[in-house]
Parts: sequence; structure tokens; C-alpha cells
Amino acid sequence: MQSVVSGDKVKTDTRDCRRLARLHRAGELVSVRVPAPIEEAVRDLCRTRGDMVTDLTRARNSLSKFLLRHSRIWRGGSAWTLKHDSWPTAQRFEEAALQTTFDHYWAVVLSRDAQLAAVEADLKLWVVKAPFAEPVRRLAAYRGVTALGALGLQAEVCDWRRFGRAAQMMGFVGLVPTEYSSGGSTRRGHITKAGNIHLRTQLVESAWAYQHKPYVGTQIALRQQGLPPEVVARSWAAQLRLCGRFRHLAARKNNKRVVAAAVARELAGFLWAEMTSSP
Repeated sequence: MQSVVSGDKVKTDTRDCRRLARLHRAGELVSVRVPAPIEEAVRDLCRTRGDMVTDLTRARNSLSKFLLRHSRIWRGGSAWTLKHDSWPTAQRFEEAALQTTFDHYWAVVLSRDAQLAAVEADLKLWVVKAPFAEPVRRLAAYRGVTALGALGLQAEVCDWRRFGRAAQMMGFVGLVPTEYSSGGSTRRGHITKAGNIHLRTQLVESAWAYQHKPYVGTQIALRQQGLPPEVVARSWAAQLRLCGRFRHLAARKNNKRVVAAAVARELAGFLWAEMTSSP
């Protein structure tokens, strides 16, 4: 803890204790639940999955750029789908060095894919175990939030009630806009990107699911089985709001990433309201 006095670069335990005492007397200190060891352990495992996803993406990009440099272009739709996966294996190069280079790139992709699958298999064991099972089921009722995504959200937040308002949750994940206001002038800029990057990444990824029309598919219906009707109703209300919000903003914005960030901010509010309501 550092002193708030401008130009003061002296930090000692005694000064910190005095400042804490003053903050406590003023009622500025709030209690925060300390995560249990198992919660911290699963959180680290969830973050490992995030690192594996980053490594896999980097390996795929390296292979794609190598193929692009040699005019090997995939024109069959979206890349890295089941249809696309058979295309790289059919690539052959006359030069031995090029073929060896391709084989190394492809081997790295397969290795990263296998590592990610192994981590996800380990994480699935914790989806149905305490203290994550019940929160994960409620979070996974929302569109775009899979069981593993819900596990990551719960492991990062732990105690949703430590946020008194939805706006505090949005600020914690860095999805609120920066603001430079003075007098009668109000100027807002890009999102702060402060706080928990793991939560922000998961929320933005989930937000892309709302670019389509409201719909309860097979996977969502399966995740909602056995949940209280009020949880299902809240998830449907969120879907109606966020799908409409995504379409409305996409019609006005050229950059859909900005739209996804805006929808992610509101999704954070809906998830906070879900987890702070009575089960």
C-alpha cells in the first residue's frame, strides 16, 4: 500500500497501518471472501486452458501464413472447421525443405490440439463437483456460456455478492468506457481493459453468440434441464435483450468487435444478477 500524498515516496508498515486504520474508521474498507484452496487450484487449471487456446491459435496462424505465402488458400468457407481439417493433410510440396517445414507446422497444430483436449477433459471433472456444480449449472443456462466457460467464470469470481451493483462487476472486468469529464463536458472513450482479463475474454467470447436471432437450441435446452423455471426465464429475457442489442449496434457500427464488447458488458450484468438472486 502506498501513500496518497503527492510527491511522498516513503512507504513503511507503520504508515500503511495508520492509513488502514483511518480507512477503517471512515468505513471505506469492505470484507472480501478469500477463495478456498480448491477454488484457487481450479482457477489455475482454467487459466491453463486459456493458455492452451492461445498456443493453439498461434500455431494455426503460423501454419495458415506459411500456406498463404505459397499460394495455398482455403476457399471452402470458415477455417478450422471439420470440413477444413481435411484440407491441410492433403497439401504436398515438391521441394523437400518446404514439405518438411509444413510437416513441422502441422505437427505443432496437432500437438496443441491434443493438449487442449487433455486440459478440457480434466476440467470437465470439476464441472459436476462442489463447490462449482450449482453455480456452473445456472451460468451455463445462458446463451454463449458453455459448461467450461461457466466453470472459468465461477472460478475467477468465486463470490458474486462482493459486487454491490452490476456496474461494479462491469468495471471489475474492464468493460466500462474510459471517461474524461470536467464541468459540463462529458467525453467517453474506449473500454478501460482494466481488471480481470480472464473474465473479460470469456465474456467477449460468449457475447458473439448473441449476433444471431433468439433461439433455444439443443445444447442450451440440455444445459437448462432440471433448472428452476425462474432461471430459465431470466436466461431467455437476457437472450431477447442481448440479441436485439447486438443487431441494433451492428447496424450502426462498422467494427463488430466494439459491438461484442458492448454486449459482453451487459452480459456481465445479467450473469451478476443471476448469481446474486435467490437460487
